Amino acid sequence: MFKALSARSIASRLFLSAAFWSTLILVLAGLGLSALNARWMVANFDDQLGVYLKALVANVAIPNDEAKAGAQAAIAPQFELAFSGWYWQITRTDVNPPEIRASKSLFATQLPHLTAIGDPGAVLSGYVVGPGGHELRMIEREIDAGDEGRYLVQVAANADVIEGQEGSFEWALAATFLTLALALIGSTALAVRFGLRPLRVLQEGVAAIRRGEAERIAGEFPQDVAPLATEVNQLIDANREIVERARTQVGNLAHALKTPLSVLMNEADAMSPVLSEKVREQAEIMRRQVTFYLDRARAAARARTFGLATEVKPVVEGLVRTYEKLHDDRALTFDVELQPNLRFRGEAQDLTDLIGNLLDNAGKWARERVAIRAARAAGGDQDPAPFLVAQIDDDGPGLDKSARAAAVERGKRLDESRPGSGLGLSIVVDLASIYGGSLELDESPLGGLRAILRLPCV
Repeated sequence: MFKALSARSIASRLFLSAAFWSTLILVLAGLGLSALNARWMVANFDDQLGVYLKALVANVAIPNDEAKAGAQAAIAPQFELAFSGWYWQITRTDVNPPEIRASKSLFATQLPHLTAIGDPGAVLSGYVVGPGGHELRMIEREIDAGDEGRYLVQVAANADVIEGQEGSFEWALAATFLTLALALIGSTALAVRFGLRPLRVLQEGVAAIRRGEAERIAGEFPQDVAPLATEVNQLIDANREIVERARTQVGNLAHALKTPLSVLMNEADAMSPVLSEKVREQAEIMRRQVTFYLDRARAAARARTFGLATEVKPVVEGLVRTYEKLHDDRALTFDVELQPNLRFRGEAQDLTDLIGNLLDNAGKWARERVAIRAARAAGGDQDPAPFLVAQIDDDGPGLDKSARAAAVERGKRLDESRPGSGLGLSIVVDLASIYGGSLELDESPLGGLRAILRLPCV
């Protein structure tokens, strides 16, 4: 049953749940009210019988028998009708055989006792079987009249009166609660429909985007649903950005391959003696270009993967060990200062490419020392999410302001004497921008270049 319920829509689950609990509460409340009413009716009926009992007790003290009979007859007229359902009986218990006086309604029959005689002054109540086998509600009291004797005074009436009143009340209660239940179920259905309307609007918005009728989910939503609509719009924007980036990368790759292919075609047409050398040279250029754009495409796909997090310390320490061995002949020193528990929100391979290219560049130009520091920083007003700041400093010759901008251009090499393709810093710029980060070049306190890398962090 629970499995079938969990497969239903949210509206059905809310409606069925509310209807079930409303019905259960109403049933329990109805049973409780019915039980309280039954107790109240019995107590009220006993009070009514108690009035007649007090009148009979008072009549016991009247000395004249004719006066007693007249007083007893005047208690209520229903006691004068045979088998009317209302009975009284006075039994003198201190003589043998007991003397019994009773209402005319008993018609030569007698009322049974509730308990054994012997508790003077106590008023007892309960159910007994009376004339004709009818159930009676009866109260009785034993009194001691001194010289006049000891008497057991009893008053009884048909329990059908109580049952009839209880039945009428229960029917009225059931009708009232049934009407209330229907009203609650109807109001619950309306509340569920009204409350879940923003979800239906959201569903229609997504369907409109899928059909090509809209580009984003528009409209105002409650604060509970608004974050979901925002996330869906951001996911749509991210997918659109990935597609646009893919188109751009394909165009860039085609443009980058056009020149090497033209060179090869010209050399082939001219039957140049250095054709094989040109082929190898241009093929290597094309290989680097293809690798570059494939890496950017993979990075763009990984950057949009949710739930990724990479510990910064192991990546940085691994890179430092690698570059220490690479520059072992120069005795280059790498100083590392990392904030504890720093985590990059992205792939480990991408963080390796980002930090690795900057360390590689710093290691090429540094004279004796490279310093890397990384720490968490608070977000700004527009983007409150935290981010990490990594600073890579070297004590090399550095760059002036005009050269710093040129250094991040793809394929731009400011010094042909050093090995490299000129793609390192541009790769860092492109990859950082994919993650919503940035790269900035500045003057280092060590005298060389400072690279400031900002990336999202956890």
